[in-house]
Amino acid sequence: MKTTGFHHVAIICSDYAKSKKFYVEVLGFSVIQETFRVERNSYKLDLRVGESDQIELFSFPNAPQRINNPEACGLRHLAFQVDNLDAAVASLQSQGVAVENIRVDEITGKRFTFFKDPDDLPLEIYETIT
Repeated sequence: MKTTGFHHVAIICSDYAKSKKFYVEVLGFSVIQETFRVERNSYKLDLRVGESDQIELFSFPNAPQRINNPEACGLRHLAFQVDNLDAAVASLQSQGVAVENIRVDEITGKRFTFFKDPDDLPLEIYETIT
């Protein structure tokens, strides 16, 4: 199989309005399309991340809670690349988002840090330009 990259990452949220505000207003992702699916009583929000990446934000009634253990099997975290980590951290903090201390990747020497979305999904920002 030959792939050309990721098409999207799907996230199920517990509070659609709160998560939509976070991903659109706090992180600055643009809305591609918002769909309410009556038969599922569920929203699907397609968000543009960068130039071609996409997040699908879903709301499902009575979705089970996420197991909050970063070393559990499954998706560990979602990482976004930024050119300026200090500016990204300052932007998040100015909007009341708690951000961990900046660390340095011992393998690449690049700087990164973590923060959480409204459902405690671990998100990373990774500086790609030094």
